[in-house]
Amino acid sequence: MRALAIGTGLVADRVFADPEQHHPVAYFGTWATVTERLLYRDSTAAGVTHLLVTVAPVALAAQWLHSKAPTLTTAATLWIALGGSSLTRVGEQVATELSAGHIERARTWVPWLCSRDPQQLDDAGIARAATESIAENTSDAAIAPLFWAAVGGAPTVVVHRCVNTLDAMVGYRNERYNNFGWAAANLDDLLAYVPARLTAGIHTLCAAISGRGSEAVRAWKEDASAHPSPNAGPVEATAAAALGVQLGGPTIYPHGTEQRPRLSRGPKPTADTVRAAVRLARRTQLIAGVLAVLFSAQRG
Repeated sequence: MRALAIGTGLVADRVFADPEQHHPVAYFGTWATVTERLLYRDSTAAGVTHLLVTVAPVALAAQWLHSKAPTLTTAATLWIALGGSSLTRVGEQVATELSAGHIERARTWVPWLCSRDPQQLDDAGIARAATESIAENTSDAAIAPLFWAAVGGAPTVVVHRCVNTLDAMVGYRNERYNNFGWAAANLDDLLAYVPARLTAGIHTLCAAISGRGSEAVRAWKEDASAHPSPNAGPVEATAAAALGVQLGGPTIYPHGTEQRPRLSRGPKPTADTVRAAVRLARRTQLIAGVLAVLFSAQRG
């Protein structure tokens, strides 16, 4: 029945767009903001408390609903958690605007993908930001929910989605959140560890099919470890190899510029690279979805 639930959630993500209003993740974000105002202190202990107070009630509610209707709740929570279709639609929009030379329009889509400052990006910078974000978010917003649905159904899907959302809100290495966001950031890294390597493995398989498998393996082994994120590194390095481009370099955020390591070898990304990244994301999601269904069916 879990295999059926995962299949249903995948189909729902393809057929039905994310609700523009009353999205459960948005409600969770509001809840997290309220608890942050009440609990914020510049300490890791306060951050741990915030994490528990914010996530635990939602996780317990998911566990209770799952005990009553496991198939329905797993399908519903997976649909809510999956962001793969929305991600690829935004990627297509970026590629279309870049190809048409509409840089300003392309910039408006950048915040949908990442937190970089779009006004500081030229067409090459937008293409690189989109390519890197599509690769990383494929792991976070598609492969990780599928993995956790196969492992534990609705409760684990909800825990991962909540922690991942919380990390996006407070998991920054800056003056305000370096201590307070430590718990959310590290737990998110832990929950994403296996899904990220599953994503990188699928990227490597796709690279091998196109004759770039050895470069994907090399980039994973030699380049990924220099990335500040233990999970984004393997995902982006193998995606770069599969796409035949080089990622990394100066990365402009509202708070300043960070120097990211060079990942793989090749030319800079272009609008065509963004389209190829969308295709790679779809193939990766399809393969991971099949694996999740087969794994759940085998367990059943």
